[in-house]
Amino acid sequence: MTKPAPIVTKATPWCVDIILAEGFVLVELSGVVEVLRMANRINPGALFTWRFLSRHGGYVASRSGLGTQTGAITLRSEAEYLFVIGNSNADAPELSLGSVIAAYTYRKAKVVLMSEAASRYISEHPTGSAAHTTHWENRAVLHERGDPSGEGTYALAVDDGRIVTCAGMGAAVDLTLSLVGNHMSAAGVMTVADILLHEKIRDFKTLQPFGGKRLTITGDRELDQCIELMQAHMEEPLPIAELVARVGLSSRSLERRFHRRLNTTPNTYYRELRLNWANNLLLNTTMTIREIGLACGFPNGFSSLYRSFFGVTPTAIRQKKQAAGHVR
Repeated sequence: MTKPAPIVTKATPWCVDIILAEGFVLVELSGVVEVLRMANRINPGALFTWRFLSRHGGYVASRSGLGTQTGAITLRSEAEYLFVIGNSNADAPELSLGSVIAAYTYRKAKVVLMSEAASRYISEHPTGSAAHTTHWENRAVLHERGDPSGEGTYALAVDDGRIVTCAGMGAAVDLTLSLVGNHMSAAGVMTVADILLHEKIRDFKTLQPFGGKRLTITGDRELDQCIELMQAHMEEPLPIAELVARVGLSSRSLERRFHRRLNTTPNTYYRELRLNWANNLLLNTTMTIREIGLACGFPNGFSSLYRSFFGVTPTAIRQKKQAAGHVR
């Protein structure tokens, strides 16, 4: 996962527009929406709202046959994020969205272009640099055409500051998890990934496996080992001194790695990891609040810690769940 920016919060949910082309790739839409939905699920209040748009509005179907109603694209949207999901055809006219993308970036919205949408934009807006990516199949097509915009990287995603181009497909989950990390703690993001059974959040720079050839993925092995130990010792948290001894690092080295990769400290991450696990138990089990506190390594003061982190008490969340009925 890329080094997260400082967490940005606000009183109202972050607004996300999702433009769909006819025949859109369903796995990419799911990779975006399910991450946003799970982020909302583990927070006391919704972090995100989203709406589906298309060139002319109306019902839009994916290639797999499932679809959704959409509104017509507007150039006056107040959304902070725009995702454009293509349809396995980079030449589709409805993916020619230069003026729409410009309108969003002008208002400082973050624009994310998936796969074919990225290919179309790259082709229409050549930069002469490698600061973009798309799915390796699309890159091959660009090369075959002799399109100079075919030169780029095989990374999962590239963020040039205004626009994120993404390989799409399964990388949609990694990318959305990374963006969600701008608005919630690293432990919260990891909890979303765990719920989705997404074992590892891949860094933007991770190379795509293509042509049957597996590429080397470089990670921080000791940091991963430390987090795995934390996850395995929720009920009886290990002292940081024992963690560093087990992974063979100094305390200072571990602190630097946590700060560089996750923008937090080992102690803070461990506490937030356990609080997010407690929140999961609160939403999905009938355990008492006392039992949840003990199961997550908080023998004393659990309700106060929960409230200081989530802004509401465990009792209030449990009552809200019982009143509304909790649905996965």
